[in-house]
Formats: sequence, C-alpha cells, structure tokens
Amino acid sequence: MEQQAIWAIGIFLIIYSFIIAEKIHRTIVAMLGGVLMVTLGIVDQETAIHHIDFNTLGLLIGMMIIVNVTAETGLFKYIAIYSAKKAMGDPVRILITLFMITAIASAFLDNVTTVLLLIPVTFSITRQLQVNPFPFLFSQILASNIGGTATLIGDPPNIMIGSAVKELTFMAFINNLSPIVIVILAVHIPIFIFLFRKQLRTTPERKQSIMQLNEKEVITDRKLLKKSLFILGLTILGFFLHQMLHLESATVALAGAFLLLLLTGEHSMEKAISRVEWTTIFFFVGLFVAVSGLVETGVISKMAEQAMEWTGGDPVATSMLIIWLSAIASAFIDNIPFVATMIPMIQEMGNLGITDLEPLWWSLSLGACLGGNGTLIGASANLIVAGLSEKEGYPIRFFQFIKYGFPLMLLSVLLSSVYVYLRYFF
Repeated sequence: MEQQAIWAIGIFLIIYSFIIAEKIHRTIVAMLGGVLMVTLGIVDQETAIHHIDFNTLGLLIGMMIIVNVTAETGLFKYIAIYSAKKAMGDPVRILITLFMITAIASAFLDNVTTVLLLIPVTFSITRQLQVNPFPFLFSQILASNIGGTATLIGDPPNIMIGSAVKELTFMAFINNLSPIVIVILAVHIPIFIFLFRKQLRTTPERKQSIMQLNEKEVITDRKLLKKSLFILGLTILGFFLHQMLHLESATVALAGAFLLLLLTGEHSMEKAISRVEWTTIFFFVGLFVAVSGLVETGVISKMAEQAMEWTGGDPVATSMLIIWLSAIASAFIDNIPFVATMIPMIQEMGNLGITDLEPLWWSLSLGACLGGNGTLIGASANLIVAGLSEKEGYPIRFFQFIKYGFPLMLLSVLLSSVYVYLRYFF
C-alpha cells in the first residue's frame, strides 16, 4: 500500500478514535483531521474543497434557520399540549401521541431540533401526571430516529445520500422508505405499552390537571406563526417538486430560510443565524475533507473490492451486508462519519459490476438511521435527550437504554431486511 494511503488511513482512524472517546469535541477533531490531510499533501486544497458537499450543508443550514424562527412562535409547545388534552390526560395515550408527533416532525425537520423542542414539554406533562418520564423520553428518542428515516431531510445520513446520488429525489425517499417506517412505528406501539404498562398509571385528579392547561397561552407571536407556517409549507412543497423544478434541495431550503427572514425583518436574522448549529456544519466540513483522503488514495476502492469478494458481487448479499453492518456500527459510533465513508464505497461498487445500486442506498439509509436506536451514543438525538433528562434529575443510564433499545433496534433492522429483500429482489 502506498505511503499516502497509509497516512490517510492513520489520520481517519485517529479521527474516529477521538470521536468515539468524546474527550475532545468531534468538530475540533474532524476539522484538525481534515486540515492534516491537506497539510501532509494527501489531498491538495482545491481537491479537498471539491469533496465538501455544499448541498448537504446548504440543506442543513436552511432548515435550521426555518425551524429556529418557527420555534419562537411557541408552535411546538402548542402541538404537544393540545395533543395531551386530546388524549384526555391518559399516560398511555399521551405516550403514543407524542411518539407519533415526534416521528412525523422528525420526518420533515431535523430530529435533534425536534427533540429539543418537544422534550421540555414532555417533562411538563409528566410532572403534572407524576409519572416516570423515561418511557416517554425513550419512545421519543426512537421515534425521532425512525421518523427521520422516512424522508430526504429527516436525518443527516439521508441528506448525505440524497446529495451524493442526484436521482434519489425527495419523493424517491418517501416512496421507498416510508412504507417500512410506518410498519416499524406500528410494531413499536404495542411493545411500548407492554414494556411500560406499570409505569404509565396515574390518578383521575392528575389527568384533570392536564385538561386544565391552556395551549393557546404558549403561542407568543401569531403573525410570525402565520408567516412561518406559510414558508415551511412552501419549502416542503419545494422539496416535493425540486426535481421537476431542476433545483437542488439545498437551494429550496435556503430560499425558504431567507424568504422567511425577509418577511420577519432584520431583527430576526441575527438571532436565527446565530442559532444555526455551526459546530455541526463544521463537523461535516472536516469530515468531508478527511474522507476525501481515503477516496483520493484509493483506500475506498480497495474496501469496495473487499466487500465484493465477501458477497461474491451478489446484490442481495451485498444489501444485507450493508444494512446490518450499518446498523451495528451506527449503534456504537456516530453514523455520520460512517455514512461519509460508505457513500464512495457503494459508488465504487457500481464500477465493479453491480448495475443497480438503488437497493444498496436504501439499505445504507435504513441501517445507519435505525441503528442509532441501539445505544445511548448511537445518534445525536439520543445524547441531547439524555442531557436534558439529566438536568431534570432523571439521568438515563447507558445500560438502562441498551436493555430496551438494542433488541428493538435489531427488530426494526430485521423488518427492514425483509422489506428490502421482498421489494427489490423477490
């Protein structure tokens, strides 16, 4: 193996090690790793910039701005309280309702943003009912990762896949992934009820306290709400039509974001832009450059050849390898760097004899997104909820989560494997 390839592998493994260890922030690690790739001459600066996927970054930034402005209106608190009242204050019904709201919201908004908006309201409701918040938090974590799997914009791995493969449109993601996502969500509901049945009990008086909440009071700005809903609806419509309009998804998201800022005035702009998760954006930048070193030195193509040897080039075996490898890996390591490595590998498989790569892309999406439910560190949303829960005095333990999460993750991946086989190969 050439010296440059060995350096590229070494740097990438060091980046991965530090990300897993979480001793240094992953953004700092990824950016320093990317800079090191350029400094050591593994890739030149122009090549490195070429590998940065600005479509992924633009889509993330645009949606973050829209969601941050919309959150100012109190809309998400309104939805949660309104739903709890419709469930008549019953803990089981509220759990199911919040589970479904989180899943649907995560399909069209960033799943980290979704849990950040809904978890504080969940705590407010569980305090009123005086029930253990863990079943609600756990179900919403799973819902955010499952729901985010259904669309192009729901989860970062999907954004990366859709950006890398132009023919995988917004509608293609919905058509190919939403059927199995709906099945997985439906299977989870009775399991939650069975697992947490003893913890979902309260008194009639506490149920009545939920019914006395006034959801209208949490709407802070009705004019801004109307503007935000109009632009959000227009943006989602743009995603549905982006191929017909010959526009990239990032163009749609950024157009929606800055049109909303135009309608809300300059006073909203600085606040909305400052709340963009720039640490996440720079993490992506560093990661894209780090992966470019593996691509340019031929490491990725060697990995693809090895995978083809294991599966004999059989599309079914290759799909199953990708979905299970992605799921197990994403349960224990961040799925974003994993997907960043897998994308060029799958593209290389197209050069090695697999003519139809589409089932492989859906396998990667399902494995990477659903695998995050396996452990507490499997996805960003998991860690966000754990942090919020600890602040409230209800720490979620690693083994407490894995006891429920890992078996449910395996079940969802098994269902996905059957789905991929029946839909694309049977």
